Amino acid sequence: MNDTYDWQPSQRYPDPSVISLDPRFEKYKLPLAGVERLAVGCRWCEGPVWFGDGRYLLWSDIPNNRIMRWDEVTGKTSAFRQPSNFSNGQTRDRQGRLITCEHGGRRVTRTEYDGTITVLADSFDGKRLSSPNDVIVKSDNSIWFTDPTFGILGNYEGNRAEPELGQNVYRLDADTGELSVVAYDILGPNGLAFSPDETVLYVVESRGVPTRKILAYDVNVDGASIRNKRVLIDAGPGTPDGFRVDADGNLWCGWGMGDSELDGVMIFAPDGTLIGRIILPERCANLCFGGRANSRIFMAASHSIYALYVNIPGVVGG
Repeated sequence: MNDTYDWQPSQRYPDPSVISLDPRFEKYKLPLAGVERLAVGCRWCEGPVWFGDGRYLLWSDIPNNRIMRWDEVTGKTSAFRQPSNFSNGQTRDRQGRLITCEHGGRRVTRTEYDGTITVLADSFDGKRLSSPNDVIVKSDNSIWFTDPTFGILGNYEGNRAEPELGQNVYRLDADTGELSVVAYDILGPNGLAFSPDETVLYVVESRGVPTRKILAYDVNVDGASIRNKRVLIDAGPGTPDGFRVDADGNLWCGWGMGDSELDGVMIFAPDGTLIGRIILPERCANLCFGGRANSRIFMAASHSIYALYVNIPGVVGG
């Protein structure tokens, strides 16, 4: 496979880097769409989030302590916020505001319409959070996020510190502001997403033993707690990080590390079957859906941002 900086888009349609591994994936491929690289030059890309009302993409470049911006109209890339408190995962709430996980502040914040920043969560039971990693917003406006220790293990993606809490998945109630633990038994909780009907919560266990996994939980009728933990996907030699779910319930997962032949995006059916993949020249951390019809995926892959039009929209809230 070509070196990252020598990568060139395929001149052939359909793009050979978009691969069907199951007949179910065929309907999501567009024969006249190929993988494009939109930006390059970051140290470690994470947390892509689409702003359709402004036609731009934001993402985190964690070690460079900045949030980057790609403009769809001009094709130009610029810094949106620097310093960013070592921002990581991001999404928009149901009112369109930016929600950001910050390693440096060990907190989750909301950027208001006027640009001011509101701290939504930075502690639990009087103890500081570790390094919020990824975040989603449910239809009841509650905010769910993971809090592993990755951002406090050193000074590259945050500030070295000792954890004060376990590695939990949290829910922030939109009405009361109360923070609660919804899962505490995950080894390195990372990316998370809901099924389209919000009856299932998926969470990446990125320090699973002996292999990394994507877990599934049933969401209780109260909409605020979960049960029935199970392994949906055993990653084997792969490394899932973040992911998003499409309208049919398929999981589009950032993948890679270790074996370069695994770099890119893996797509799984709701039953956990691998149905397709997108080959990239570098490890993909996570992605988001966006574009005019919410059917263009934007992939945050190590040093670069890639994009691909697909034939299915993503669900809202991721």
